[in-house]
Amino acid sequence: MNPAPSYQAAFHTRWRHLTLAPVRALAWLLDSPDLLDAAAPAWAGRVATLGPVTDEVAAWLAQLDADPSALTAALGEKPYTRLGLYAEKLMAFYFAQQGRLIAHGLQIRANRNDTVGEFDFLLENGLDALEHIEFATKFYLQGESGAGGLDTLVGPNLADTLGLKMRKIFERQLALGQHPAAQAQLPRPVTKAGALVKGWLFYPAGSWPAMQGITEAHCRGFWCALNELGELPDETYVILPKLAWLAPLRTASSAWTMTRAQLAAELADRFATSNAPVLVARVHEHNDALEEVDRGFIVPNDWRTRATTPTLN
Repeated sequence: MNPAPSYQAAFHTRWRHLTLAPVRALAWLLDSPDLLDAAAPAWAGRVATLGPVTDEVAAWLAQLDADPSALTAALGEKPYTRLGLYAEKLMAFYFAQQGRLIAHGLQIRANRNDTVGEFDFLLENGLDALEHIEFATKFYLQGESGAGGLDTLVGPNLADTLGLKMRKIFERQLALGQHPAAQAQLPRPVTKAGALVKGWLFYPAGSWPAMQGITEAHCRGFWCALNELGELPDETYVILPKLAWLAPLRTASSAWTMTRAQLAAELADRFATSNAPVLVARVHEHNDALEEVDRGFIVPNDWRTRATTPTLN
């Protein structure tokens, strides 16, 4: 399969005028392709989607970039350490601003010591009903186990696969609205439930496979082992902090940049004490700013072997 056109290029063309990192991250959450193909039979019509960003929402994002006080207040002063929570807070702000948010992170308990589950988002769905959206922002690398399917997409920390995550969402979490404990606690019934999944998938350099259930135009990048770094273009790179993983990077600062050789040295030091893969962006200069043109995970040299062990769960 031929590589898809660069998502980064399209994002910069539409959202280059946004300068604030949280606003750019929100724009990405609203505008990026869903990871899951809503038309795929595997999902049985239970994929939630936001649809195209309207001119009205685009104008609202520009206003938010000019005056982010409401978003800043919603995010709070405490720095975020979990990317998933940061993305959830951004989406909660958007749904609230749209006048649809009924609840975010609502726990359902059968009794004081028995938590049945938690609704990521409950939204307005007509006068007599609620919509349940189970939200996830995920980053997976395609391993090389040869098993095929979504279970070949492995989390960077090797804790799960996309297949395992989707089974949990579709077989358990989306059924929460039908649980008697939930029905007893909610003001209105849940009549619609779907998974809204955003993220990036990463493939071995040069590999662009089609995969059933995945949107063809999904956000994607590469991955390679540290000892394969020399196969990447000898250009300028940036190590992306966790909270910068969502939207393609655009920054006026060159303080983060490294040559390929400097990146190799930095990662060798990191991998001496940590097995955690590192997400990097290749950047080019554009109008006195640095813009991401590609991204990928660099993994320790033994990651490939560890990713294919049968003990992954």
